[in-house]
Amino acid sequence: MRNQLKTAALLALLSGILISISYWVIGGSTGVIVGIVLAAVTNLFSWYQSDKIALAAYRAQPVSPQQAPELYQMLERLCQRANLPVPRLYIVPTQAPNAFATGRDPEHAAVAVTEGILNLLPQDELEGVIAHELTHVANRDTLTQAVAATIAGAISFLAQIVSYSLWYTPSSRDRNGPNPLGLLLTVILAPIAATIIQLAISRTREFSADAGAAKITGNPRALARALQRLELTARQMPLQANPAFEPLLITNPLSGQFLGNLFSSHPPTEARVEALLRLEQQLPTMERV
Repeated sequence: MRNQLKTAALLALLSGILISISYWVIGGSTGVIVGIVLAAVTNLFSWYQSDKIALAAYRAQPVSPQQAPELYQMLERLCQRANLPVPRLYIVPTQAPNAFATGRDPEHAAVAVTEGILNLLPQDELEGVIAHELTHVANRDTLTQAVAATIAGAISFLAQIVSYSLWYTPSSRDRNGPNPLGLLLTVILAPIAATIIQLAISRTREFSADAGAAKITGNPRALARALQRLELTARQMPLQANPAFEPLLITNPLSGQFLGNLFSSHPPTEARVEALLRLEQQLPTMERV
């Protein structure tokens, strides 16, 4: 519940930044109205198109039960345990090991795994990874992350437009026009703030997804091993795509490596592993694998 409240507060803060930008740039009640409309449009766009955009960004290809029978059997078994409908399954044609889920709700979800992760992980660890992604679906994290990415992108786009106007538009002293200080703060601070908030939302949801995966599989240690293996291998073969979609991945060890946790899309792997091992101690012996 605490993580959900924190996520809602961060999303509200993102929308507030977008509305504030419109207020400072356009001025008055018109700017507020424009900001509210922009926030509504970006949320609506994310609701219906986020899964298509994310899958296209990683060139994910749909696979049928006939093409990947063992993988589908694993997915169906985990969905039955989690009481979820079976999502669409995709494979990303790359040897970089990773996985992600997307979609606005469990009825419109998709889970994608790379060829590399299928070749790297043993069955129990792969189950932990897929259960992690299914927990994201169950918690609606996939929609939350898509909305955060879209609003953050809109903020950065507006800031870029403002920066161009500062360079190419003659200065004006019209008191009813845009506030110069607001324009400057928009260009410099708004994209940074939006990025920090978006990444904070992602970090908040990862611990919950790890815990959900542990409950589904009854084997927290397998996911802990998978995360350690993925971090080590992903440093050598990172999954390349639009940075806006990095929060969707199960692990992204290269994110924020120079600026610390502030600009990291994921919590440190060590912290996630420690949390999973603590969960293992809380599970009844009969549930351990």
